[in-house]
Amino acid sequence: MIAVIGIVLLAAIVFVPQFWVRSIIAHHGKDRPDFPGTGGELARHLLDELDLSHVKVETTELGDHYDSEAKAVRLLPAHHDGRSVSAVAIAAHEVSHALQDGRGEKMLALRHRLAVLAITTDKIASVILIGAPILAALLRTPAAFLACLGLGVGMLAIRAIVHLVTLPVEFDASFGKALPILRRGKYLNERDMPAARHVLRAAAFTYLAGALISLFNLARWIRVLR
Repeated sequence: MIAVIGIVLLAAIVFVPQFWVRSIIAHHGKDRPDFPGTGGELARHLLDELDLSHVKVETTELGDHYDSEAKAVRLLPAHHDGRSVSAVAIAAHEVSHALQDGRGEKMLALRHRLAVLAITTDKIASVILIGAPILAALLRTPAAFLACLGLGVGMLAIRAIVHLVTLPVEFDASFGKALPILRRGKYLNERDMPAARHVLRAAAFTYLAGALISLFNLARWIRVLR
């Protein structure tokens, strides 16, 4: 029974936030012929206005994001070529990440450094956690097993920290930058601003599922150590 509850809980953690984000974006993704431009065109305009003309605007199939290495705002075709509240809000959100990068904001830089580090520590943690029972059997001591688990859990914690650092970065992009940009520039009329706020909230929560999964896994391994 406990195992079933755990599976249901994990499924809820993984799928509910993702479903909510996608449903909000789809709900406000209806074509608006009255809009003067597409999401991609708005992104290009905003980047130029913010003295970030070196940042490219590209389409992608890998999800809307800003690539700090390539200096590129990448939008799904529906948002790059579409004229909708979702396209406008998401374009402004991703441009806001470019603005964070252009200003050298510390939280974005910290997230990037930790994300690069986490790629390595995730691999090492997997090897350690898989090899811990083998090492314990060879050394015939529980202490070796617990030491390996502790080291592995410590490395997994870096991934959880990446997600926790990501959340304030995302909220700043949505509400500290994108929403004021849209309002100040009057890129949407007032009746569309509540919908834009909903989309920006969904964009900020895009990484929530990853954060919850990381914390769930970390808590599970910590329980093993106890």
